[in-house]
Amino acid sequence: MGDEAVKTETAVPMRLAAVFLPAPVPRQGRVAFWDPDGGPLPPGAGSVSPAENTPSAEPTELTVVRPHGSGARRGTVPALTLPIAEALPLLAGARHDRAAHPATTCWGAAALHALRLVARGRLLPGLTPEGHDAWRAGPLDPDDIAHLRAVAAALPYEGHAVPLPGKGPLRLPDPEALMRSFLDAVADTLPRTPAAPHTSGKPFAAGEPQRLPGAHDWAAEVAAGMDAGVRISLRLDLSAYQLFDDGEGALRAGAAVVQVHSLADPTLVVDAAALWAGDADTAFGPRARVDAALAVRRAARVWPPLDRLSGQDVPDVLALSEEELSDLLGIAATRLGAAGVAVHWPRDLAHDLSAAAVVRPAPGSATDGTGFFESEELLQFRWQLALGGDPLTEAEMDALAEAHRPVVRLRDQWVLVDPALVRKARKRELGLLDPVDALSVALTGTAEVDGETVEAVPVGALATLRDRLTAGITPVEPPPGLQARLRDYQLRGLAWLDLMTSLGLGGCLADDMGLGKTITVIALHLRRERGEPTLVVCPASLMGNWQREITRFAPGVPVRRFHGPDRTLEDLDGGFVLTTYGTMRSAAPRLAQQTWGMVVADEAQHVKNPYSATAKALRTIPSPARVALTGTPVENNLSELWALLDWTTPGLLGPLKSFRARHARAVENGEDEEAIARLARLIRPFLLRRKKSDPGIVPELPPKTETDHPVPLTREQASLYEAVVRESMLAIETTEGIARRGLVLKLLTSLKQICNHPALFLKEDARAAALGPSARSGKLALLDELLDTLLAEDGSALVFTQYVGMARLITAHLAERAVPVELLHGGTPVAEREHMVDRFQSGATPILVLSLKAAGTGLNLTRAGHVVHFDRWWNPAVEEQATDRAYRIGQTQPVQVHRLITEGTVEDRIAEMLEAKRALADAILGSGEASLTELTDRELSDLVSLRRSS
Repeated sequence: MGDEAVKTETAVPMRLAAVFLPAPVPRQGRVAFWDPDGGPLPPGAGSVSPAENTPSAEPTELTVVRPHGSGARRGTVPALTLPIAEALPLLAGARHDRAAHPATTCWGAAALHALRLVARGRLLPGLTPEGHDAWRAGPLDPDDIAHLRAVAAALPYEGHAVPLPGKGPLRLPDPEALMRSFLDAVADTLPRTPAAPHTSGKPFAAGEPQRLPGAHDWAAEVAAGMDAGVRISLRLDLSAYQLFDDGEGALRAGAAVVQVHSLADPTLVVDAAALWAGDADTAFGPRARVDAALAVRRAARVWPPLDRLSGQDVPDVLALSEEELSDLLGIAATRLGAAGVAVHWPRDLAHDLSAAAVVRPAPGSATDGTGFFESEELLQFRWQLALGGDPLTEAEMDALAEAHRPVVRLRDQWVLVDPALVRKARKRELGLLDPVDALSVALTGTAEVDGETVEAVPVGALATLRDRLTAGITPVEPPPGLQARLRDYQLRGLAWLDLMTSLGLGGCLADDMGLGKTITVIALHLRRERGEPTLVVCPASLMGNWQREITRFAPGVPVRRFHGPDRTLEDLDGGFVLTTYGTMRSAAPRLAQQTWGMVVADEAQHVKNPYSATAKALRTIPSPARVALTGTPVENNLSELWALLDWTTPGLLGPLKSFRARHARAVENGEDEEAIARLARLIRPFLLRRKKSDPGIVPELPPKTETDHPVPLTREQASLYEAVVRESMLAIETTEGIARRGLVLKLLTSLKQICNHPALFLKEDARAAALGPSARSGKLALLDELLDTLLAEDGSALVFTQYVGMARLITAHLAERAVPVELLHGGTPVAEREHMVDRFQSGATPILVLSLKAAGTGLNLTRAGHVVHFDRWWNPAVEEQATDRAYRIGQTQPVQVHRLITEGTVEDRIAEMLEAKRALADAILGSGEASLTELTDRELSDLVSLRRSS
């Protein structure tokens, strides 16, 4: 249509008013555009493409009626007329043109309505009064007619201002009749295509009018009953239910009254029997019986019981068998509606019978979590049917279970019954649930029944508990004894933890690093003060931070380190006990003997593997309240989330295997949005996640700027890089299975080391390598420039690397340049770590080099205004944790994050992948380097090959 559209494109200003000019042959009608102000047509109006040799846009004089004083008078105005085919695009476009005249906009609505009818195949062949072939729009269903009347009612006078011919008073066309003619004109125009002779016959395909004098009877029979001004309908009468006798003593199921309606006058409605007998001829016209009979004949092809209306003796009502009634109440009504037969149900027939799986605790169960979860009583799980949302009684469900018919009488009304609902009424009991499974069902609102996910509704005490968990967080006042001002979001975190622990449920506080999880837990301990100590399990590097913050914010509260050879739990008097994950693992039996008021796992991602010895040991320590603290509840996959929440609230997510099958796989693959929403509903009450970017937190922090610094490889680095890729790919391509995956990981490690510094890959002595020029490494040269600039501004920086060897090389290099620097790594003793942090925070040491895994969590290093990531980790969450050593509550200066990335290398490609991964981190994170081992040889080669800039 592209070239043709260009050829027939006509310039018509949309401010002109449109009016349809019908013709004896509908397709010969035209649309006229005229200026209601009586002015001339604008210059260029009616111009066509030069490619069009015979313009079909015709300037003419149009006789119109316009207001004149208190009356109206006839006059002529210049106008431009277009055939239907060319006018349609202009009218359709006017619907979205604000400058279009209201009359043109209305005709645009009529054009769209006509196009939709043609697209739905609503076309009827027929003849004009002179016997010419003509398509017309039809059959029109009630919605079509209502739409037509609505558009006609909105048509301003300019859209039908061409007077009707004849002498006497001025008369304008009726808008509805004029629009009906327009629909016929469109229907008569569009089907006349080159393919039309093969589908509808030549007489109804040609553009020129064809006289068909012998086709009157055929055309009338084709159209009769479909669009000849009558409709038939079935009105179901259940008052006669089971009252009809078929002559052999069997009871009929019901009756249907057949009625005939006049489309011209909706008030004319008669029973079919009266029409068949001729009693309604005066109201419907002499042809109404023939039209109705033809309509019944066609409807009977859709639903055979209507055949009984085509005999000599038409019954007053159509008696229906049980099977026929069931069919009519089901799919037959839809088929009849498509055939133009409306089916009307009794006013008291209810369609809103529903079923839900209900979880019901025993009467008298506690509504707080403590009593609920301490109970060993299983909960009832059964089907509950409801009518209009109101649950049925046991007696009503019994009556429904005994029903063998498509409709039953319930609560003084007829109810349409789905056989599936009857089966549920017969087999109501679905088994028993333990309290944790019941809570899971209550929170998600769904349950698995026979492999199908169904709606589940908690009632009684379980619903009360669900409501308390999902009602939102009400802030509380800071507890007495807390020497600090909690921010609003910290008060909400305290209120949430207090609610969860008071209900006997655990919780995971998953705030971003640096938002004050430690002080929130200190406040929780003071609020829960019951004389029992709180056990805090954390990495060794954080014990000093915990002790300082407890002493600072809760002075007078005892704090003890359970660490080292002299550790003891004797003479505990409340307060805090701090221990490391390693000590907890080895001393778990002793810790399990102590009575704890609360157990806190800080940096809880350390126990993300539920099968590790550390995680198993932690689970053996009993406590009425368990709190997990982590900034990254999901680092690699959702099994880690399961491990955290299964420790805080054992059994909440069910066995790991079923959790992976029902939730994790669908969420991680991004295949099932409903699965994602279901998992979110389940975990939301038990995990409080706040980010630094949240509206309530952003104002509390200074700005953070992240910059990627592309760095070129030196000649030595490039040579090493290409040699390693070449040799490794040869080995990888000839290896399979575990051996191949090992070679891929070795290749990736080697390439990242080369990108850092050749000495790291060649395993040169750090001190000796540092004495060489920094020109061996593009990253080291850029680091010198960055540090020289910030030291000149009296700034401080953290430099992170994932390789301890690289950290030593950087430290030796900076020390050789007389830059004050210290190195913190996994082998640094705990006491020395604390001294390093103090010296850095005081400004004595402006540069601190840290290994990512040893120092990426827990430390408070707000002195730093710059964070340098010398190399990239495979998980953006780990990098953000490291950055959060400086970008956290308490930071008063802007923080600049520098990421050093070697151009054209695997680092460059990984940086692109991490950006996409960061956007999805809240839903699912990949499995780091391990996922890259599954790449094909071609994909791996593309990932690691060195791309030189042009």
